[in-house]
Amino acid sequence: MNDDSSIVRLAAILRDETERARPGDRLPSSRELMRRHGVSPVTVSRAIAQLSAEGRVVTRPGSGAFVAPARGRAAEADLSWQTVALDDRMVDDSAVSGLLARPADGVIPLTGGYLPPDLRPLSALSAAAARAVRRPESWSLPPLNGDPGLRRWFASEAGGTATPDDVLVVSGGQAGLTHALRALAAPGRPVLVETPTYPGALAAAKAAGLRATAVPVDQDGVRPDLLAEAFAVTGARVFLCQPTLHNPTGATLPLERREQVLAVARAAGAFVIEDDYARYLGADPILPSLGSMDTNGTVVHIISLSKISAPSMRVAGVIARGPAAHRLRASQVVESFFVARPLQEAALEFVSSPAWRRHLTAVRQEVLVRQGALLSGLARYVPQAEVELRPQGGFHIWVRLPQGTDEAAVVEAAQRRGVLVSPGRIYYPSEPPGPRIRLTHIASSSLAELDEGVRRLGAAFQDTR
Repeated sequence: MNDDSSIVRLAAILRDETERARPGDRLPSSRELMRRHGVSPVTVSRAIAQLSAEGRVVTRPGSGAFVAPARGRAAEADLSWQTVALDDRMVDDSAVSGLLARPADGVIPLTGGYLPPDLRPLSALSAAAARAVRRPESWSLPPLNGDPGLRRWFASEAGGTATPDDVLVVSGGQAGLTHALRALAAPGRPVLVETPTYPGALAAAKAAGLRATAVPVDQDGVRPDLLAEAFAVTGARVFLCQPTLHNPTGATLPLERREQVLAVARAAGAFVIEDDYARYLGADPILPSLGSMDTNGTVVHIISLSKISAPSMRVAGVIARGPAAHRLRASQVVESFFVARPLQEAALEFVSSPAWRRHLTAVRQEVLVRQGALLSGLARYVPQAEVELRPQGGFHIWVRLPQGTDEAAVVEAAQRRGVLVSPGRIYYPSEPPGPRIRLTHIASSSLAELDEGVRRLGAAFQDTR
């Protein structure tokens, strides 16, 4: 009998036997299999090896072959050794993952940071992508710092003295934050952040091995006097901020404070990372960015397209000059080489089309309508909650709960009622000053759903009283 056919035949017989057996059952010995099926020791050995490779059996030297504990795959490995090998946990995605999670059916999201499907410019994006991918050169290697046309567009949007050579195209605003933090500060160093602030910024700082130090904000944004004090006390050389429609408070730095923040940073010999995520989500014209006011390379300015277009439009421009720019480019090259050229070209096609301006106008109008609906709903259903600031745009409202309220209990009760809200504690690098929640008006599918979500929140609040 041909050896190969004998192996195949014996493996098929043993495969059937493992299907009928229980996990842990011992297969007949090699000698018994040779006698029963009239095959050689080599045939038995190779048939058993085949089933072992399929994850159907496990072999134990000196004991024999056994049906695998999990049918169809190898026995589950003991991975507990990794807990020791990995040392301290450096990357914590819990807060960010929670904000990105898709709500279950029937659950209304009052959290999130992207346009709902009916507000996304899907037709215009699809048309732009189709034009981009039809060009054969779209699949070739792009310049490592980004498509020249897209860099030119980002430089024009940034204003001031920015040039295309100052722009690095990266995979979204979060990637821009990550690269900037890694490039500008060494592990173990302090980095100043607004408090409260965007959880993704805190996660990126921790992943870079940096110590986030809080600088308080008020209704006009970060306080320059406290920023100067924080630089002096900590010796930090990086300040991360959102001067326009700050997340979560919605505060926007007035022009005078913008000048003061730049002056404070220059005096400290420090960088300012400007996360301009809400550039297109507020009133037009907007205040000049810190980047456009900068003349000596103090500001690293990040402009993203994801918030204003669609979640998977992971394209952003990082504007920087000097050695800092070189480090940023090196960070991206080492991590991922470059942003996929078809995506860059689709982005450029979209922002260069008439659909771009029409889309900006539509979103800005809808933002104000939805914000008004959310505020009206809060006044009607949750009058105990205090809205600290009515922003001039953006997606979020920062809400103070009555003193003594159990913030976590409110969030959990809301989830039981079928509505998702963001707990305030995730926006602080240290202990929060009191119970707060962040509410988002843009993620719900309609004004009716938004109203129902706030009504459910009101009921959840009463559940915890």
